[in-house]
Parts: sequence; C-alpha cells; structure tokens
Amino acid sequence: MTWDKLFLREIHRRIIDESIDRSRHCLRLLSEAQIWYRPNASSNSVGVLVRHCCGNARQWILSGLAGQQDLRMRDEEFNQTNQLERKELLALLDQLEEDLRKAITDLPPEQLTNRVVVQGFEENGIGILIHVAEHFSYHVGQMTWIVKMLTNQPTGYYEGLNLNAKSD
Repeated sequence: MTWDKLFLREIHRRIIDESIDRSRHCLRLLSEAQIWYRPNASSNSVGVLVRHCCGNARQWILSGLAGQQDLRMRDEEFNQTNQLERKELLALLDQLEEDLRKAITDLPPEQLTNRVVVQGFEENGIGILIHVAEHFSYHVGQMTWIVKMLTNQPTGYYEGLNLNAKSD
C-alpha cells in the first residue's frame, strides 16, 4: 500500500470510525436537556461541540481540500439558544460522515501536498487532515468528560477489548 493510501485510511479511521462514532455515542447517552448542559458560560455543551466539529471538518476538508463552497458560519455553532434535537445532531454527523467518506476516498494524492488557505491559515493537505483529526479528537474528549460527569457511567468505547495485551 502506498504511503498516501495508508495515510488516508488512518485519517478515515481517526475521524469517521472513532471521532464521529464516539460523538454519536455521547449524544445517545444523554437526555435532550443534558445535550445542551454546560457548567458555566465559558464552557461548551455536547450539542455545541457536535455542531462545531461538523463545521470545522466541513470548512477544512470539504471546502479546503475537496473544493466545496465554504458556507461555514462559525459563530453560530456556539449559539446555545439554537438547540437542535438529538436526531438533528445525529443527522449532521451522518451527513458529515457520508460527505467525508466520499471526499477522503476521492482525494487525489497531489492534494496532500498542495497548499491552500483555510480560515486564513496556509496549509497543505496533510496538515489539514491532521488538524481535523486532532481537533475532532480533542472535542470528543470534552464530550466524553461531560457524559461521564452527567451520567456517572463509562462510555464503553473499549468494551470487550483487552487493553493490557502486550505485543509479542
């Protein structure tokens, strides 16, 4: 397998198989009211974080790399008064997954080294993909903490896996 295909497979795994799936899982573990809970005005709710991660991935990957029009309204992602229902947030994640799956699969190798400007930052395709994977993962960690704080339950991300297994 070529390095570019391996890299894109790993990006797919980190963003779609881990971050998007875990975001869905967090939404399903919370009540409608808990989705929009925030402990103070400086903190974000799970609902805000889901909208923010979707906006970020769309702007950076779908617009920056895949050439779609940049329609992001970043400030609106943080609006606590526009509280979507769980099913609407899940639909945002489902659509993002579908769009990213196609964009990542169809991404020509030269796009990984081409330079583009996103949010005023000049980046190459590799940097953009790493940024989105890291950004999404960071916020999924916040969502996970909120879920555990509000429900006093584990998320079960690694249920059934032996995390103490050693390499031979």
